[in-house]
Amino acid sequence: MADRSMPLGPYAAVFAPLPAAGRAEAVRRRLGEAIALGLLPDGSMLPPESDLADRFGVATVTVREALGTLRDDDLIVTRRGRGGGSFVKAPRDGGRAALLARLTRVGLGELRDLADHYCAVSGHCAALAAERADPDDVARLRRLAALRPEPDEPSGIPRQEGTFHLELAATAQSARLTREEMVLQREIGPVLWLADAEAGAARHREHEAVVEAVALGDPSAARAGAEDHVSRLFDAVKALHRDTRSRRST
Repeated sequence: MADRSMPLGPYAAVFAPLPAAGRAEAVRRRLGEAIALGLLPDGSMLPPESDLADRFGVATVTVREALGTLRDDDLIVTRRGRGGGSFVKAPRDGGRAALLARLTRVGLGELRDLADHYCAVSGHCAALAAERADPDDVARLRRLAALRPEPDEPSGIPRQEGTFHLELAATAQSARLTREEMVLQREIGPVLWLADAEAGAARHREHEAVVEAVALGDPSAARAGAEDHVSRLFDAVKALHRDTRSRRST
């Protein structure tokens, strides 16, 4: 039978090996957050239990326990028989509630550290992309920068933002930087996209400015554009952080 599960691509970081402690909960949290945040597309088929166990470095029974909890949380649906498997069931709010819950667990000091780290990674990726991109790379980045999510698709912004940043990292032709971008997206990326959801026009202009700097082969401008873009994303998430905590304390 043909393998109909999703190609990993930019989702590979979701399935990276787990630490030893609390593995069933770690599997549930990793997959649950990825589904709620739109990193795993609605309706996509998860890899088989045995494959998930191998990827996470856990026992199959651990994966089975985690998937059972995800079914209880209404984040996956499992169908038996031919063509069956576990399929992603995206939340109706596009993951907003999960994102806000995650944000309240992060301190402002941690957000500041993450901003410094993400700016360094994104800026260096953009600078290297400006040095190494070929015309096909530039055309691909331009297409991504021009994309607009559909109004009735709440997960469109996270997917498009995440894809643009991953493609910029890939254009830098550094496997390590690309993996670091994937790790950062899993850790904080979707929270940034949520906070920035109202700034569509500004976000696209910033993407386009980075791409033009890459196209011109200007590493300094590409680095500055990427760092400014990420800094503004974190400014937005800090404001959302303050607002969310204030609402929850009243």
